[in-house]
Amino acid sequence: MPENPRELLETFANPCPERDYEIEIVCPEFTSLCPRTGQPDFGTLTIRYVPEQQCVELKSLKFYLQSFRNQGIFYESVTNRILDDLVAVLAPRRMQIVAAFTPRGGIRTTVTAVHEASAPPR
Repeated sequence: MPENPRELLETFANPCPERDYEIEIVCPEFTSLCPRTGQPDFGTLTIRYVPEQQCVELKSLKFYLQSFRNQGIFYESVTNRILDDLVAVLAPRRMQIVAAFTPRGGIRTTVTAVHEASAPPR
């Protein structure tokens, strides 16, 4: 695996860059580790984005997301890191990541991070 998991992400050309349309990707089996306890955290990631010139290739996204499986990272950090990495690779018009983690200790946590492009480079 590369030192920077972002390098796992591959793209392909947006087939309709002239149109705004939304892509939704749901990963119901996301796993990372709690940095305090070392216990696994399970959640569902929902990625919604309006592509500009590039779309994410799903197999590479799967491998990228699996890179967090053994990483100790807080919910807030992993959600924002995934957003930052995808924005860096795709430069989308808009992107939202919703990370809904299963309850732990009777508390459910959902983290939402959003990116809005400042000016579309059409």
